Amino acid sequence: MPVSPLDYRYGRDAIKEVWSQNGRHSRQLEVERALIWAHNQLGRVSDADYAAVAAISNSESVTCARVDEIEAETKHDIMALTKAMAEAAGEAGWCIHLGATSNDIVDTAVGLQIKDSVSIHRVILVQLIGTLADLAERERDTVMIGRTHGQAAVPITFGLKVAVFVDEFRRHLVRLDEITDRICIGKFLGAVGTGAAQGENARELQQLILTHLDLTVPLVTTQVVGRDRYIEWVSWMANAATSVEKILQEIRNLQRSEIAEVGEYFDAEKQVGSSTMAHKRNPITAENACGLARVVRSFIIPSYENALLWHERDLANSSAERFTLSHAAILLDDILAKTDRVMAKCVVDKENMRINIERQNGLVMAERVMIDLVDAGIPRDQAHEILRGASMACVAEKRHLREVCGDLSEITSRFSSEQLDVMFDPASHIGVSAELVDEAVALARSHI
Repeated sequence: MPVSPLDYRYGRDAIKEVWSQNGRHSRQLEVERALIWAHNQLGRVSDADYAAVAAISNSESVTCARVDEIEAETKHDIMALTKAMAEAAGEAGWCIHLGATSNDIVDTAVGLQIKDSVSIHRVILVQLIGTLADLAERERDTVMIGRTHGQAAVPITFGLKVAVFVDEFRRHLVRLDEITDRICIGKFLGAVGTGAAQGENARELQQLILTHLDLTVPLVTTQVVGRDRYIEWVSWMANAATSVEKILQEIRNLQRSEIAEVGEYFDAEKQVGSSTMAHKRNPITAENACGLARVVRSFIIPSYENALLWHERDLANSSAERFTLSHAAILLDDILAKTDRVMAKCVVDKENMRINIERQNGLVMAERVMIDLVDAGIPRDQAHEILRGASMACVAEKRHLREVCGDLSEITSRFSSEQLDVMFDPASHIGVSAELVDEAVALARSHI
């Protein structure tokens, strides 16, 4: 019966197939086939024998079920695989697994799984960047409250807020492209990495196999691919998952009833927010993805520990990696897709943004007035104290800061009433926000 939520609740089919039992099995068959192909290229295996092996190197001819039957007896997964292949290949079975050790097959097949996962991650990441770029451009000039420490700060635009994430996810794309050659890798120099079993053409054999499979060829290895490479990939996934949680946490905060400026789309015709509170419109997709992002990050520690193998290798990493690599890859793909879905349909309430600014009684414009006072000749420290006092009075007396400032001779002696009105226009204090949005969007689009 299914136990893992990946079986019945989370994850998209394409990447789950990569890490499924059959996905692992079919890639191991492909690696075994590539080994015989390389031997054929070097003249050690005949064309006829290679053709026979190639013909059975698929999960229909060599089934997972048959491999499992043999493994129940041998207690060794790769030995079971090679025996099943030899059965199917007949006389050509003599050359199967020739010169290889188990981890030549296992780690190289994992390299194929990583390569396919990277391709899937890249596609959804590019799609998400495009979605965010469109949103940032659309909301380029939408003024809202900027917040620090959970408190109203000064005006910002929603476009700039989104542009920050556009650039962050662009950096993830750059990082992914930078590490791809380091993480999509195999190895084929035998039991302890000497190449002794492969003979005098050992390095050429490895080069042929891995190039044929479109994987990076390592310089030196032990019996296994260096796990620093897996650490780098899992760390990238954890980093990207953190950005997912950051942006969706922001949406969740902005959807809070007392803010209500941006929110996750809610299907009012059919969707239910609560079994008892009929009015609820919860950001369930964002919450779901935030929770799963934490699971992705949790695989960092075992990934580091999986690198600490004894001598040329032990088996302590194997069982853990069946969880860390597969689950992190599947869940990251899932939450990137969910983030794209949330951001593509997020609801922006510009009217509530304006109302929330007005509720601040002008306090979010204190910085603008202070800067103008400095430009008018008042020392910065003195200008700050004038606005600090005015702001405290504004809060204590529940008055608008514009009104309080209109009563201060230090201000009215330098500015007319009309000039003060301009100072309290939130759109007048968003700096180079539009320019930053345009540049971030243009740069992101140049990468996708």
